[in-house]
Amino acid sequence: MRLLTFADDASGADRVGLRVHDRVVPVAELAPDLPSSVMELLAGDHLPALAEAVAGPGVAAAVDRAGITAAELTYRPPIPRPGKTLCIGRNYAAHAAEGGADTPTFPEVFMRGATSFVAHGGEIVRPSCSDKLDFEGEFAFVVGTRGRDVSEDRALEHVAGYTLFNDATLRDYQRKASQWTVGKNFDSTGAFGPELVTADELSPGLAGLTLRSYLNGEEMQVGNVDDLVFSVRRLIAILSEAMTLEPGDVVVTGTPSGVGFARTPPVFMKPGDVIEVEVEGLGRLSNNVRDEMPRVD
Repeated sequence: MRLLTFADDASGADRVGLRVHDRVVPVAELAPDLPSSVMELLAGDHLPALAEAVAGPGVAAAVDRAGITAAELTYRPPIPRPGKTLCIGRNYAAHAAEGGADTPTFPEVFMRGATSFVAHGGEIVRPSCSDKLDFEGEFAFVVGTRGRDVSEDRALEHVAGYTLFNDATLRDYQRKASQWTVGKNFDSTGAFGPELVTADELSPGLAGLTLRSYLNGEEMQVGNVDDLVFSVRRLIAILSEAMTLEPGDVVVTGTPSGVGFARTPPVFMKPGDVIEVEVEGLGRLSNNVRDEMPRVD
């Protein structure tokens, strides 16, 4: 299944939809007894019931009655406010090397807040205080089942699905201190979406798939998921040693080489740019870039 969150045209409230080919059916139209957000669907273990509804005879009628063309949607992040968003740095050896760092022997973990998110089709904002806005194409997985001290053998049982992320980074602010949090948390810099694709539609842990990013149509990054230093399985095992992973938590897995700061000359995003991230089966996450609007006190 391909789940997404979008804004209701009338109220502006978030709604959850299910993509069926080129149409999106509000879950409330297909299965009115189920919750109205992706977070609630995960927390209540409702995905099996939704899958049953999708496989049932009513889906075609729901598409005809209430289907929305995907291009008409105003997307929201698939999970607008996760309980935790854990990001992994330098998780491809070639990316660590292009930044002059050794391959990590333990995951470099930082967190992102929800105010940094921007949805598919939304605008990544270059703040007025910096022009060093870099792209980092990544994929993320979303936790579906609560777990602590999860073994690698059982790790993928805790994954609800996968999505795309652009961990856009203010490089000068990232380097102002030994911790990366500020440079990774400017408002509207973390592009997230477009959809949450359930794990059953993809290879385990996205094994064998390729991630690419494009800046104004030019391919900038290429990385195979098999080259992760810490695989999805391994990340779940390590993270769950320290903390309980809960339904709706998001883990952003790291970016391959080819980022802007490591190029000669450096390539940073600027207003008018279009940045895209894709992985086979997950679609393409696309965002324009604009400058921050002047602040009104």
